Amino acid sequence: MRGYYFPWGTKHIPYADIKSVRRVQLSAARGKGRIWGTSNPRYWAHLDPRRPRKSVGLILDLGRWVRPLLTPDDADAVEAAIRAHTTLTPSTEGGRGPII
Repeated sequence: MRGYYFPWGTKHIPYADIKSVRRVQLSAARGKGRIWGTSNPRYWAHLDPRRPRKSVGLILDLGRWVRPLLTPDDADAVEAAIRAHTTLTPSTEGGRGPII
């Protein structure tokens, strides 16, 4: 994930570390306007200058207090890849997501 530790480097998350993935809807009050970081210490958004044009994010539960928020260009493909490489089942959770 490029830009997770901007400007110092990247973060690699092994598939085995992913406990769950949750799809969330982004909005102006829920992270869409934030291109990096967070205002909620429970979630961390990687650097994504195009996040304001996106509507879907993926929150990864790694069993830690802070959870990464990803906003890939193709959230469906990334979610499918995560589920294909783990034992996670398809998400039935909707949700608006956290305020970041």
